[in-house]
Amino acid sequence: MVTIADYKTYQREDGTDFQVLVVQGEVEAVRSKKTGKLYLTAKTAKVACTFDASMCQALIGTEMDGRIKKVKVDPYEYAIPETGEIITLNHRYEFVSELDDLETKPLKTMLAAA
Repeated sequence: MVTIADYKTYQREDGTDFQVLVVQGEVEAVRSKKTGKLYLTAKTAKVACTFDASMCQALIGTEMDGRIKKVKVDPYEYAIPETGEIITLNHRYEFVSELDDLETKPLKTMLAAA
């Protein structure tokens, strides 16, 4: 399950606005590579939508079936907001619905589960 946590408004090249929903996955425990201590986090992803800002605002808190998965991408630079440190990443997080999972699972796996 994911929860719609927020929305963002962006501007197209033609100057018109569009919204994306920010979805947040379940809370998970992660071990810090620096300190070795556990901390809690939740992955987030942005999802395109056709809703206006008022509809996006009304959807905050709504739960949906699906999950957020890590996807490999070409390396890119990212500035950590809290520190300004520039790091290189080669992944992003993407929302995957249950339908996406069904379409990408091998038939053998789906039959074994039945």
